[in-house]
Amino acid sequence: MKLTYYTCIIISIIALQSCKKEIDIDYKYIAPITVIEGCLTQQGADVRITMTTPMNEPMDLTPLTDATVMLTDLTTGNSELLSINGRGDYISSTGGITEHFYELSVKRGEHSFTAHCVMPAPTEILDIAFNWIKMPYDHVAVLQVTFIDPLPAATGYYWVRLYRNGEAYMWNLITDLYAADGIINDVFMTSRKDLDEEDEATALRDGDVIKATVTPVNREMYDYLEAVSSDSNGPLLFSGSFCLGYFLASPVSETSIVFHPDQIPDY
Repeated sequence: MKLTYYTCIIISIIALQSCKKEIDIDYKYIAPITVIEGCLTQQGADVRITMTTPMNEPMDLTPLTDATVMLTDLTTGNSELLSINGRGDYISSTGGITEHFYELSVKRGEHSFTAHCVMPAPTEILDIAFNWIKMPYDHVAVLQVTFIDPLPAATGYYWVRLYRNGEAYMWNLITDLYAADGIINDVFMTSRKDLDEEDEATALRDGDVIKATVTPVNREMYDYLEAVSSDSNGPLLFSGSFCLGYFLASPVSETSIVFHPDQIPDY
C-alpha cells in the first residue's frame, strides 16, 4: 500500500507533535553587577550608575545615587566631585579639552572603580542627506552622514548615532579605513516607503526630525561597542572592583535633518 504525499505529511506532523517536550531553563543566579556609563564631552560630564538585573526578573534601570564620583584632568591635576541631577545622573558642566588625559573614579561602599581616557580631536559633520534606494522589496530611505577624519595619519574610530524626534534610533561604528581624501561617509538603511510594511522601530514619517551625532572613540571603546552590538559584555574598561560599562572622553559633533519623503531624490 502506497502512502500519498499528504498522508506522509500528516504522519510527520503527528510524530513531531508526539515528540514535544517542555524544557525548563534553569538560569544560574548571578549577583547584580555594577554598571557605569560615563561620558565627558566638550559640554561637560554625565555618569549613570545602575545594576544588572537577573534574567528571571523584570528589567530595573533605576540609577544608583549613593556613590562618590570624581573626574580628574590628569594633564592639569584638577579634580571635580560630580553632583547628582534630577534624573539620578552624576554631572558636571566643565567640558573636556582635546588631548587631555582624564580619570573617572567611582566609589560605592567598599568598592572602587577607575577608568582613563584621552580626549581626542573633534570631527566636523559636512553633510547629511536622504536618498531613496530601490530594493527588490520596496524603496528604502538611505541616510548618508558625511564628516571629516581629523587625524588621517592615525587609525580613527567613530561612533555615529541617530536620534528620531529626540529618541535613540540607530547607531553605527566606522573606521577611517573607509575614508577618501580625509572624508568619511557613513550610510544607514532607514525606513521603507511603504509604511504598512515597515516596523515601527524604524518607520519614518513626514516631519520626523533625525539628529546625527559623530563621536571619535578609542580602540577599546570601539571593541566594547562592537561586543555590545553582539549581545556581549565586551572588554573590561574599569580597573579596581569588577564592573561593566565604559568611560568615554570625546567631543560630539551633531547636525539634524527633517524627513520629507516627497522631497527625497532617487539614487
